Formats: sequence, C-alpha cells, structure tokens
Amino acid sequence: MKELGLGLLLLGVLSLILPFVGMKSMLLTWVDQWGTTASWVIRGGITLLGLALYLTYRNRD
Repeated sequence: MKELGLGLLLLGVLSLILPFVGMKSMLLTWVDQWGTTASWVIRGGITLLGLALYLTYRNRD
C-alpha cells in the first residue's frame, strides 16, 4: 500500500505541475473533459489520496 500511495502521490504532483509548464500528463488527459474546476479537484484528490495512503502505511512492513 505504501508503494501505491507513493505512486499516486507522484502522479498527482506531476499532474499538478505539468499544466503550469505547458505540458499534459498522458495518464490524466481524460480528466480535462469535465472542465477546469473538476479536473483540478480530481488531480488534488489523487494527490491527497496518495499522501494519505503513503503516510498511513509508511511504517508498516
């Protein structure tokens, strides 16, 4: 679960940064179909979910 959380966190952070650079993430282009506000909410949700999973399971082996 820690690895899944880290992957989601990295994907979310990358998807939040790329639009400011003028690029798009190929994995999350479908999110843009729902409009600007919804796409930012989904990107933020992916990032927060990844952070929550990573922080919850980081000390468990």
